[in-house]
Amino acid sequence: MRYSFALLILFVAAVLEAGGDALVRAGLHGSTAGTRAAFMLAGAAVLFFYGYTVNTPPWDFGRLLGVYVALFFLVAQAISWIAFSQKPTRAILIGGAFIVIGGCIVSRG
Repeated sequence: MRYSFALLILFVAAVLEAGGDALVRAGLHGSTAGTRAAFMLAGAAVLFFYGYTVNTPPWDFGRLLGVYVALFFLVAQAISWIAFSQKPTRAILIGGAFIVIGGCIVSRG
């Protein structure tokens, strides 16, 4: 599998995982039982597709895990900012820089 295609799949997986988590979070704080149930079911479906997406390809996931963690961090922060109006703090940005640097190191190892 080409590295660029693997990165695309990992990015999609990060969007699905962080997005599914965000849907579940929205469900936990929904205003009505119907809204809560709809968000929870949507979150469960998205998280299922995340698991399918990340586990289907024949790759060395241990090697790509560092890249995935970095992508997940970036996507999760973007969703947190856009969907929940939670801007990353300076500490999160500094720690996130270490996560991204670590992901780069692990992927080359």
